[in-house]
Amino acid sequence: MLDPVQYKDWQIAEEAEKTLPPVRDFIARMGLEEEEIIPYGRTPKLDFIRIMDRLKDKPDGKYIEVTAITPTPLGEGKSTTSLGLIEGLGKLGKNAGGCLRQPSGGPTMNVKGTAAGGGNALLIPMTEFSLGLTGDINDITNAHNLGMAALNARMQHERNYDDERLAKIGIRRLDIDPDRIQWNFVMDFCCQALRKMEIGLGEGKMDGYRMMTRTNIAVSSELMAILSVAVDLGDLRERIGKIVLAYDRKGNPVTAEDLEVAGAMTAWMRNTINPTLCYTVEHQPCLVHAGPFANIAIGQSSIIGDRLGLKLFDYHVTESGFAADIGFEKFWNVKCRLSGLKPHVSVVVATIRALKMHGGGPKVLPGRPLPEEYTKENLALLEKGCENLFHHVKNVQMSGIRPVVCINQFYTDTEAEIELIRSLCQEAGVRCALSSHWQNGGEGALELAQAVVDACEEPSELKYLYDLDLPLRERVERIATKVYGADGVDWEPLAIKKAERFESDPKYADYCTMMVKTHLSLSHDPDLKGVPKNWRLPIRDILEYGGARFLCPMAGSISMMPGTGSNPAYRRVDVDTRTGKVSGLF
Repeated sequence: MLDPVQYKDWQIAEEAEKTLPPVRDFIARMGLEEEEIIPYGRTPKLDFIRIMDRLKDKPDGKYIEVTAITPTPLGEGKSTTSLGLIEGLGKLGKNAGGCLRQPSGGPTMNVKGTAAGGGNALLIPMTEFSLGLTGDINDITNAHNLGMAALNARMQHERNYDDERLAKIGIRRLDIDPDRIQWNFVMDFCCQALRKMEIGLGEGKMDGYRMMTRTNIAVSSELMAILSVAVDLGDLRERIGKIVLAYDRKGNPVTAEDLEVAGAMTAWMRNTINPTLCYTVEHQPCLVHAGPFANIAIGQSSIIGDRLGLKLFDYHVTESGFAADIGFEKFWNVKCRLSGLKPHVSVVVATIRALKMHGGGPKVLPGRPLPEEYTKENLALLEKGCENLFHHVKNVQMSGIRPVVCINQFYTDTEAEIELIRSLCQEAGVRCALSSHWQNGGEGALELAQAVVDACEEPSELKYLYDLDLPLRERVERIATKVYGADGVDWEPLAIKKAERFESDPKYADYCTMMVKTHLSLSHDPDLKGVPKNWRLPIRDILEYGGARFLCPMAGSISMMPGTGSNPAYRRVDVDTRTGKVSGLF
């Protein structure tokens, strides 16, 4: 085990990969059969349908979700904690594993870095995991952009050809309204220059249909949402067919099925349905399926991944993106509702660094040195910041799930700071555990692992925040006031117009509510830290995901395409041209 204070993550990963057992050892250890493995080198896919068919009568293991407080821009270490917890459970002799989300190239090459965890709680093989893995995000990107290519081509041909010419080639005029295009392009990097663009600028009539559009980050695609909630390939195909790419001039939806592109989009995504097998640096198995960004997407590992993990492991760890106001809220009211799965415990990850920020500490800026308030003892800032921690604990308790607070320990944390959090948790009647998994791997996570095992034995009763018969605006009001702590919701005219249409049409009655909001604050304003008071949530628009069956209210000015910072990670990534090994990932 290497000291993460002295060695970089990619160096720790490289060392752990030297002793990684062959795939056949994991097949035997997990009780899998050879025909249930789809080979992809050290990261095979698992044939979900075959395995579930064989294990359908096996009881599920314990279901453990990992969430967090409102993070700094550097993150709170949920993936690190998830992997450390799996390692700690392994040290306790438990059959443990998990399912994490595949990282996006956007943050991997930007200021946040990969989602492989860190230190001695890291996912391997790290390079493959961080740079495309078995191609799921690439397949989603291609399938999504194929849909956009089909839409724009159809608009061009309908403009250029009369009905008789279209009929000769078997095309029905869709009469797409250019002012009601719902679709766009996607790419898996952060590129603020593509948030708004005009296409079809060629001089000839065959150079496409001229229109304004944009490019979003790939993992925010509705196709990623569909992959997260689909139950099998048939369900994936059906949902893709129902994606609404535009509306016609009469107000009718134009779907992927109408454009006759749904089958081809599914063909691109046919392999994405099966989770990929990866490992911790201590050689514990961990599945990877679906993608990140709970602020602008569902931000959950998939229902398929969790169903599979609960059959393969006695203790299955899953992770929700960002904090308990965003990722956990979607896990609780969307993912659990759609899957029918009931968690035993939720781990709320907190760092002393972030709690000090929420107590009034200076701004934390990626790529710049931390102010000394975060590396020296400051009990006053810490105690004030714990208001944010207990707000998120309350969110978990509202769901009926047992919370366990995890102090994700940094080597700069002091004993007095740790003891302060412990005592505040004790006063609140909340189970709390210290974990040094980043520095010490599974040994450092033993206290957390035991606390989770104990909490799993206590009764819990999942209860949703709202029933599906509650109208959309009332759902949003409840989420804003109960989960975020807002005084109410303010709807802009466009959002009101859309909400009225969705609420009046029975077709949308059972659509899930998927909020789009900044992850850097409980509010819509990323600069409001701690637990903001006396504020209202502004909703400017509502996105429609017809295939995923989501309605997505957009709060504040959040963008579906993040921007690349001034000191991005790609500046430090390179390849050894002799060995092909990648360095600089973090």
